[in-house]
Amino acid sequence: MVAIDTLTLITAQAAAGGENALMGMLPIILMFVILYFLMIRPQMKRQKEHRNMVSALAKGDEVITTGGLLGKVTKVSDSYITVEISMVGDKPIETVVQRNAVTSVLPKGTIKAL
Repeated sequence: MVAIDTLTLITAQAAAGGENALMGMLPIILMFVILYFLMIRPQMKRQKEHRNMVSALAKGDEVITTGGLLGKVTKVSDSYITVEISMVGDKPIETVVQRNAVTSVLPKGTIKAL
């Protein structure tokens, strides 16, 4: 009888300890869930949008680069684009930048409005 009571007591303590461990881990798990929805998921969405924008670049698009250059795309290759940034007389001034350096694509006609 004593052995059964001891076994029941040990089992009850182990079950209570397991619940306490789960309750102790619950705030940490909750913090990771909140971190995922507030930071990780929006960042992945922005990266996907940027990747799609860069892959859709075409000749004639007006862009802004991370360095602040504003220009029109004149040539497109696999990893680089050539951007016309101004005109000197009849000659355009062009620079080569990486495709990933494009921050945003502007609506057509933005450069002429400036």
